[in-house]
Amino acid sequence: MRGILIFVVFLLAFTYSFAQDEAEFNVPEAPTEEVTLEDAVTETNEVTEEPVNETAVKTDAAVDVISSASFAIIRHEEERPFLHRLGFAFAIIVCAGLLIRLIWFLFKRLERNIENNAGKEKIKPFYIHKFKLLTSNQVVQVIEVFLRFLKYIVTAVMMIITIPVVFSFFRATRNISSALFGYILNPLKEVGTGALHYIPNLIRIIIFILITHYVIKGLKFLSDQINKGKLKIPGFYSDWASPTYKILQVLLWAFTVAIIYPYLPGSDSMAFQGVSVFIGLIFSIGSTSAIGNLVAGLVITYMRPFKIGDRVNIKDITGFVVEKNLMVVRLKTHKNEYVTFPNLSILSSNIINYNTSSDDDEEGLIIFAEVTFGYSTPWQTVHDILINAALATEYVQKSPKPFVLQTKLDDFYACYQINCYTKNVSKIPKIYTLLFENIQTGFKENNLDMTSAHYRIISKEK
Repeated sequence: MRGILIFVVFLLAFTYSFAQDEAEFNVPEAPTEEVTLEDAVTETNEVTEEPVNETAVKTDAAVDVISSASFAIIRHEEERPFLHRLGFAFAIIVCAGLLIRLIWFLFKRLERNIENNAGKEKIKPFYIHKFKLLTSNQVVQVIEVFLRFLKYIVTAVMMIITIPVVFSFFRATRNISSALFGYILNPLKEVGTGALHYIPNLIRIIIFILITHYVIKGLKFLSDQINKGKLKIPGFYSDWASPTYKILQVLLWAFTVAIIYPYLPGSDSMAFQGVSVFIGLIFSIGSTSAIGNLVAGLVITYMRPFKIGDRVNIKDITGFVVEKNLMVVRLKTHKNEYVTFPNLSILSSNIINYNTSSDDDEEGLIIFAEVTFGYSTPWQTVHDILINAALATEYVQKSPKPFVLQTKLDDFYACYQINCYTKNVSKIPKIYTLLFENIQTGFKENNLDMTSAHYRIISKEK
């Protein structure tokens, strides 16, 4: 508030000092004529032979009429005695100061009410799609900063209006008043004229955006129908619907931006074009790996090597696919570890998908275990024990029947491999545990020792 008081006192002293010198200014003024809107339009058409924009002419003429009217009021005020005009100036300054003080008081009271409501939890956190962007205290801080900024803006506007009006009462400060009014009215006139000229282009931009919006909305509907299985296109898988929709959405918006670019204000200026080229250059240089991952993500999407929930092996890491997007793939291992792979690295590596063997039209995934026994144990006995152990294992299919392969004949023992089918891919660790337990139990019940003897020749030197 001290700043406001200083401003009022300074303005009063400044006005009074110039008012004292008014008697020195006796230069007669040139006669002026009242300008109407129709006269301004007629004079403008007479000066130039080229076709003019009637809207722009009317806008400029209206501004000139307002300026002429304001100075007519000033000239009328000059007919009043000097003390009257000085009193009017002081009254305007005092009223402006009181009004600014009232505005500050109202803003301060509003900030106090907001702080009290924040303590009573009446102001809720700010969410975007269930994501807490701002807490209650942060929302209050944002509101207070906005109110403080708005208070200063209103105060500045009041001062900008008050100073030219007060200076316009006296000859000594009339030029300053005219310059200040010009600083205010000329930018407003340029903005208003530019806005009127830009309306046709704005309508075109709105039409293009609306067309793109509703086309994308239609594509979204088709994508949802394909995902739900209500719409089937031969050769087009349902898991292609969402990425294809996203690709078309990006392409359509890029095409729309390219169309509306010439209609943007300042698009033909060298500065605007330079900034656009600079941003494009930074994006192309800094996003090389990102673009590579994006392209690899598209290739993986249409290759369909796996889908969400599949048990896969990528770079010797086995887990379940929990996330797949255009940039990365995330696996959750059996130990609840989350491993992230960039799509570019996946595209250049081998992928093992265990779920494809467990589809309805497949026999199932084959799991296996190996044991070794000496040649003194009949191979038929080992086969029977291994097959019975596999059939007794939970989640192992009875059909197709488990089978045994002899994979090696070593010097002292033979290697037997039991193979069995299962479609419960998510329970592979548990199935292996149960299978190993049943194998040990089977050999123990038949009094067979699973340890294999190893022999080696040791020569004694004489």
